[in-house]
Amino acid sequence: MIASSVTLGEGVVIHHPELVNLYGCTIGAGSRVGTFVEIQKNAVIGQNCKISSHSFICEGVTLEDGVFIGHGVMFTNDLHPRAINPDGSLQSDRDWQMIPTLVRRGASIGSNATIRAGVTVGTGAQVGAGAVVTRDVPDYAVVAGVPAREIGRAKDAPLELPSSRRTV
Repeated sequence: MIASSVTLGEGVVIHHPELVNLYGCTIGAGSRVGTFVEIQKNAVIGQNCKISSHSFICEGVTLEDGVFIGHGVMFTNDLHPRAINPDGSLQSDRDWQMIPTLVRRGASIGSNATIRAGVTVGTGAQVGAGAVVTRDVPDYAVVAGVPAREIGRAKDAPLELPSSRRTV
């Protein structure tokens, strides 16, 4: 389902619109969204991003231009999730704090990675498949593991994105 509250840029491709859950988000021009993806309200997807199937992009996540999200990537937006309050009452939207997450331009996040709330994944960084990212990833770093640790460096030259593309 694509809610009427979704803003889609020119040329966005949603491969199976009936098999996604998009609401209150913004998706930049030229981006592609795979099957069984959920993108929640107040998430911002830049231009020319690719979001592979079965990924979850929650409220508060910003992907800058040219970001790749592999299959089954999971973002979180709460550092202390709970179902109930100390008095036993069910939590509502008023009972938790949304923590924003940023993925900078040209970064790549491998399949089944989990990205903790409040993390910044740097420009051109690469996150290995299955990694659990619990702290910021420097520009052009290659990280992997649980928890993710830097294991190398990606190409240190700046990414060449068309100058006509803006960063979100």
